Amino acid sequence: MSTKIGKNDTIYKPVNKSKYIGKTGYCVCRSSWEGIFCKWCDNNPSILEWVSEPLAIPYIDKTQKDYKGMPKRRRYYPDFLCKILNTSGDVDVWLVEIKPQKETVPPRKGKKKSKKTQVYEAKTYAVNQAKWKSAENYCNKRGWKFKILTERQLLR
Repeated sequence: MSTKIGKNDTIYKPVNKSKYIGKTGYCVCRSSWEGIFCKWCDNNPSILEWVSEPLAIPYIDKTQKDYKGMPKRRRYYPDFLCKILNTSGDVDVWLVEIKPQKETVPPRKGKKKSKKTQVYEAKTYAVNQAKWKSAENYCNKRGWKFKILTERQLLR
């Protein structure tokens, strides 16, 4: 069940409350695709536990400088953490990021794109790559898995 709270955000209230391990008992979805994923987690019997924006992973943002002229240190909050019962009966921990497909591939230069749009897309892609590299390293150290889902996977 979801409730609208802002221009793009909704609150998803899990039906299977024991599976959602967030402190508030509900999930803030920043896109309709996140809402689809929440519903899937809530209803999928292989999902043992799940939570939204569960932790902060440090990363270096080379697109911006700090006051010393060094690349900025930032924090990345992956969209979801899920504990999933796999087919062999073991539990896998997954960090999941929900993103539009266009932000997961290098931007294309187009004749119709303004210079400002091209710079924005290039920066977005670079920042996402830095976040995801840090998330993969974080997961590898813990024996977890990292997955980026786009509308192509979510809307099948």
